[in-house]
Amino acid sequence: MTDIVLTQYSGKILGPIARFLGWIMNGIYTVFSNAFGIENIALSIIVFTILIYLCLFPLTYKQQKFSKLSQKMQPEMQAIQKKYANKKDQASMMAMQEETQQLYEKYGISPTGSCLQAFIQMPIWFALYRVFVNVPAYVSSVKGVFADLTNGIMNTSGYKDVMTKLTQTYNLGIPTDFTVKDKSALYNYVVDVLYKLPTEGWETLKDKFSGLENLIDTTHESVSEFNYFIGMNISDTPIAIIKSSFTEHTYLIVIAAILIPVLSYATQILNLKLMPQAGGDNDQMAKQMNMMNKTMPLFMMIMCFFTPVGLGIYWIAGALCRSVQQFFLNKHMEKINLDDIIEKNQEKAKKKREKMGIADRQIVNNARMSTKSNTNLSSATKEEKEEKLRKAVEYTKNANPNSMAAKANMVREFNERNNK
Repeated sequence: MTDIVLTQYSGKILGPIARFLGWIMNGIYTVFSNAFGIENIALSIIVFTILIYLCLFPLTYKQQKFSKLSQKMQPEMQAIQKKYANKKDQASMMAMQEETQQLYEKYGISPTGSCLQAFIQMPIWFALYRVFVNVPAYVSSVKGVFADLTNGIMNTSGYKDVMTKLTQTYNLGIPTDFTVKDKSALYNYVVDVLYKLPTEGWETLKDKFSGLENLIDTTHESVSEFNYFIGMNISDTPIAIIKSSFTEHTYLIVIAAILIPVLSYATQILNLKLMPQAGGDNDQMAKQMNMMNKTMPLFMMIMCFFTPVGLGIYWIAGALCRSVQQFFLNKHMEKINLDDIIEKNQEKAKKKREKMGIADRQIVNNARMSTKSNTNLSSATKEEKEEKLRKAVEYTKNANPNSMAAKANMVREFNERNNK
């Protein structure tokens, strides 16, 4: 596949991921072509999407378990927040942090657990986008269809200006540079333009290259076989298909083009309805997530009108995959015993603390001492307050190096040095 590298996305992070996913996409397309005689990019996208979601299922399962445990944890978390709501002193802040950490350990989840899983998945989705919007760069069989026509175009005088004009006229969004002298790069640029040409663009192509009409028709016919889905060119945008179909009075295609964004919206709403939501009704983050869940499907539906149909197919297939997964995950989550999971997590947390040299009793006593001293200080005399603070400082100096008290002591010493 070294001959198609130049049109692949060259980003340092997403580039290698896109090339790997493109290799899988090429394999799927080849299997369907050789085994079943089916050459269709839309079908390959749907199968590829299902495969990707099956591979990511372990991460999805962890995410769901995190959400379920977060829901069960919320009352205790809110009790801690309420307990320290009006206490801004260092002792109270440290005690609150320690109790919160213990609570997360009790339930076996991390405050950043859900974010980490999303962080792992996001590069995959962005890389998939790169593959789907420029299929010939990754699927060698598709690129081969354009070989004869591309060579014919490149042997025609003034072809660079024509291809540049076509790119601008149909707003193909291709970062081509027909001023380069590298013939391999020029060849790839021509293929990129041909693949992304809308239906009306092929008629323009025949006007510009009058000696290649038969070759243009033959290539367009081949493209129509592998690059069309229910009568639509998946390289076209729904809005472009709607406009051209109205002109040609092909109203069934208009309906099909409208259905792509509508189905994208509907499947995402279905998926969100099935998703469990972490956080209570009064939780600010839950409110923000609820607002985002309402606006994002609508935003993506609008975007779907102006992006290639192939990408809309991917969004729909992805949302349906997530919905099916979520349906069975919800059934499974109803059967699992969260108390057993919490008990196992507590045992793991205990072993972890013992390994770090921190005894359970010390942690509990530290939290109690912090809250108790905080309560007593409010009613103590000035001399008593100074004595208690002196003892607290002495305690932190002799604290276990891994304890929160030792860390607090480091912060205090740092502040004292910088205030001198």
